[in-house]
Amino acid sequence: MATSNDLKNGIILKIDGQLWAVVDFQHVKPGKGGAFVRSKLKNVLSGKVVDRTFNAGVKVETANVDKRSMQYLYRDGDSFVFMDSQSYDQLPVSEAVLGDAVRYLLENQEAVVAVHEGNPIYVELPASVELVIEYTEPGLQGDRSTGGTKPARVETGAEVSVPLFINQGEKIKVDTRDGSYLGRVTG
Repeated sequence: MATSNDLKNGIILKIDGQLWAVVDFQHVKPGKGGAFVRSKLKNVLSGKVVDRTFNAGVKVETANVDKRSMQYLYRDGDSFVFMDSQSYDQLPVSEAVLGDAVRYLLENQEAVVAVHEGNPIYVELPASVELVIEYTEPGLQGDRSTGGTKPARVETGAEVSVPLFINQGEKIKVDTRDGSYLGRVTG
């Protein structure tokens, strides 16, 4: 148990039997009345974001969430198997828990898996990943970096908008949060 004064970004709360991650919070001390905490909470399972206000000092239940660095091994039907880097224990994670992260997941890639009461609740990928372009229309002479974009399919099957000068077989850096092109990878 903690109080509303102990809220921090990333802390997981248990409210009405559901897990909520604190996305943003603000302590407010108005001129009249008591202080309160205005917060933005994200449902860990559904991704729904809600605004919630707590009176200052009110007890809130925190969830015991174990975040572990794990390595993605392989896909097994509808689940994705991760291995704990320290204990070598394997943990199957469903596609529903992975969500959009599945679009940027490569074998042997490191990720942080959050586990609550033995069940994986979400997976955090690195902020960016390097992927090889499997297919895109060929670039034309005169295409420059200031021009438009074209769709490209990367090795994981995801589609990314890339500049016109990018060709098939090149390695690019992609933001895992929104799927945007960040640049070419050289070397």
